[in-house]
Amino acid sequence: MKSLYGVIGSPIAHSMSPLIHNDAFLQKGVDAYYHAFHVDPEELETAVAGMRALGVNGFNVTIPHKEAIIPLLDRVEDAALQIGAVNTVVNRNGELIGYNTDGRGFVEALKEVVKLKDKHVLIIGAGGAARAIFYTLALEEGVQIDICNRTVSKAEDLIKEFSLERIARSITVDQAAREIQRYDVVVQTTSVGMHPKINDIPLPLKSIKHHAVFSDIIYNPIETKLLQEAKSIGAITQNGIHMFAYQAALAFEIWTGKFPDTVRMKKLVEEHLGGKTC
Repeated sequence: MKSLYGVIGSPIAHSMSPLIHNDAFLQKGVDAYYHAFHVDPEELETAVAGMRALGVNGFNVTIPHKEAIIPLLDRVEDAALQIGAVNTVVNRNGELIGYNTDGRGFVEALKEVVKLKDKHVLIIGAGGAARAIFYTLALEEGVQIDICNRTVSKAEDLIKEFSLERIARSITVDQAAREIQRYDVVVQTTSVGMHPKINDIPLPLKSIKHHAVFSDIIYNPIETKLLQEAKSIGAITQNGIHMFAYQAALAFEIWTGKFPDTVRMKKLVEEHLGGKTC
């Protein structure tokens, strides 16, 4: 009998996780199947109990369950507790253990195009995705981080919660736009520019630092307006497909002990979306 893995979320029909994980199982010779499960918020506790009862080997967790699932698990890794969200669960001999691969997935993808040591980073947004990315980026040697958000107090609270005032500060969106030339890396974590509002941009770009890296966690569209404009004035750009592939690959490794081909994963997503990665 095949081992069973999956993803829970609401909505979930659009998920491309089954596409990349089932292909990875095939490529790595793992006798397993991955399925997307629609789970409404009020059914989360029942769903987790069902996963346990059925002996599901592992599953991913997506919106809106990443925070709510924590008290339903037997154990949660420290990083996921610090971030306050779980996106990966493994079943080890009946014990459900939670992890967060979002932050690590983003940073590993970013390292494909830039060395992070001593870099000055701007994070746009202070929501759930920004939280995981900020926590993980802050572990890199010598990094300095500014967070801009429409509600400045939300960015301030995020920095204070992690006690990272020594390496991070909160700024307004207007200030970030004025100071954009200071940043080696700009990370866009909000939904601004996502389909269908593809012409929206989180902040205007007039000029940027030479060879700055712009990363947008959105992958629909594959190239957001922000990335288009940044590329046109000389930036190195990276879209959300890269983070998506790496966070999935890290989850796959937690479940199986094998690290899949992230290039193949990115290609599958790119082909499914009918475009090209940045």
